[in-house]
Amino acid sequence: MMTNWIVKTFVPRADDVTDVSVRTRYGLVAGITCIICNVLLCAAKGAVGLLAGSVSIVADAVNNLSDAASNIVSLLGFKLASRPADANHPYGHGRFEYLAGLVVAALVLAIGLNLIWSSIQKIISPEPVEFSAALVVVLVLSILVKMWMAVFNRTLGRRISSDTLEATSVDSRNDVITTTAVLLCTIISQLTRIDLDGWAGLAVGVFIVWSGVGLVSDAVSPLLGQAPSPELVEHIRSKIMSYPGVLGTHDLMVHDYGPGRQFASAHVEMAAEADPMESHDLIDNIEQDFKEQDGLIVTLHYDPIVTNDPKVNDMRNWINQAVKQIDGSLTIHDLRTVPGPTHTNVIFDCVRPHGLALTNEELSRRVSKLVCERYPRSICKITFDESYVSSKQ
Repeated sequence: MMTNWIVKTFVPRADDVTDVSVRTRYGLVAGITCIICNVLLCAAKGAVGLLAGSVSIVADAVNNLSDAASNIVSLLGFKLASRPADANHPYGHGRFEYLAGLVVAALVLAIGLNLIWSSIQKIISPEPVEFSAALVVVLVLSILVKMWMAVFNRTLGRRISSDTLEATSVDSRNDVITTTAVLLCTIISQLTRIDLDGWAGLAVGVFIVWSGVGLVSDAVSPLLGQAPSPELVEHIRSKIMSYPGVLGTHDLMVHDYGPGRQFASAHVEMAAEADPMESHDLIDNIEQDFKEQDGLIVTLHYDPIVTNDPKVNDMRNWINQAVKQIDGSLTIHDLRTVPGPTHTNVIFDCVRPHGLALTNEELSRRVSKLVCERYPRSICKITFDESYVSSKQ
């Protein structure tokens, strides 16, 4: 309920949460809310930890302070990502949000390593921890606040597809585990007189480092140019194929310049016998529909396909099925023939899946052998395309 109240109060109503201004507002609201919570928790736990002489509680307080620093980084990331495109960055500055997520992940990793070091020192040189009701109240309050912050950031992160807010949510979840472990070990130590403060901090530190490594990996992936999601690929392909007159689509490429800043390109096969002006008009309409309905800039290339030659059609269909004997993911497109007195050149593109063990030369020989067994006078001229996404026709 509090999450909905904050969003309704500080974020303007908008159906398109990929809009840059709306994303920025979500990021600012999340960042400011978390900074306030983390600073208050740091002050409360720091005071109680110092009075009790607990390294794990003081480390937990420092963790909250570093969380506030992470929130500031997130704020800067959303703010910088909202900057408009310029001459040097024609696709905008959306990847600043990915960079902010990477910095937050690195801070989580650094916090875990620092906690491990502090805990090892406490194990080597143990000191008694002063138990008090104030200590329990502060830690329980911290757990409840961090649980809400985890849900808050996860809700907003999923609403606007923000890796930065998702990373912040995971960090808050880690804090819940950290503080819960500290509280339990403090109570057990008080009841058994066995000092578990350092061991609790060590276990929590290892968990945070493990979580931080995963966050770094997730943050780096989009910066390196990860493949688009299968859902997005299938949506683009299905939408293109839904228009009358489209015979097939291939060579889909998606470029990610930050959340809400994706660009795509693809080839669209249409009958060569159709009026080229009408085909061009249909392609324009498809591109415009993607922009208006999906917020996606799509550039489509027109591939004319001869459809009134039964022999070429039969050959195209047969080869497209035959290459699947080599690998089920292989497909062909843009097939045309050039007949001659002694042989016929069969020219086409073959889409090979990423990771196929065969080289282009080996694959060319195997495909050519299959075609020549069926069409003895044929000489294949094959261009190979590498596919990192679904290549279904």
